[in-house]
Amino acid sequence: MRRLPVYILIQTSGAMRGEPIEAIKVGLETMVASLRQDPFALESVCLSIITFDRTPRVLVPLTELENLQIPEIQQPQAAGTHLGEALELVCKKIDQEVQLSTPEKKGDWMPLFFLMCNGKASDSMLFNNILPTLKTKHFGSVVACSVGARTDLDNLRKITDHIVNLETTDSGTFRQFFKWVSASVSVGNRSIGATDEVLLPPPPPEVHTVI
Repeated sequence: MRRLPVYILIQTSGAMRGEPIEAIKVGLETMVASLRQDPFALESVCLSIITFDRTPRVLVPLTELENLQIPEIQQPQAAGTHLGEALELVCKKIDQEVQLSTPEKKGDWMPLFFLMCNGKASDSMLFNNILPTLKTKHFGSVVACSVGARTDLDNLRKITDHIVNLETTDSGTFRQFFKWVSASVSVGNRSIGATDEVLLPPPPPEVHTVI
């Protein structure tokens, strides 16, 4: 069975600290539960969750849905948003985990990538240097979710044209966002391979598309 790799990168510093972290965990659990109800997703989706502040961490390596458990999310003691280092880690994990096609065997579907952050990069030089490498990973879709009003949309636009915004960080909003992510993954699971880019479903009212 060909796998659909899904990578979720979540900032844990700044506006995400405190109550939002707990809300994100609830949202992730809701997303996984929803995907497990989809037979197509249950057979093929593999999920990886990576968090970052001053240091990126692989919270969950690429794992089949049926074996996936959401652990506690660590909250940083120091400030810093090393988005460049986090994107570099995502690229490395994709190289290590995503199976490419060979003459004898079909590889995985093109991975989906969801990024949740404020767009700010303390390591701006590394951030700009890693962007060309990120573009070579042939994602089926890349979605950036900016959280709060004080976001760096210019940086997010360097990553993707698909940007959504969460104006509040309460548990209900995060739950709706991750429900939308699960719906997007389910759509991707059916359409990827038939088209170069996954056509995402419209976001819920709590999730605003950034133009």
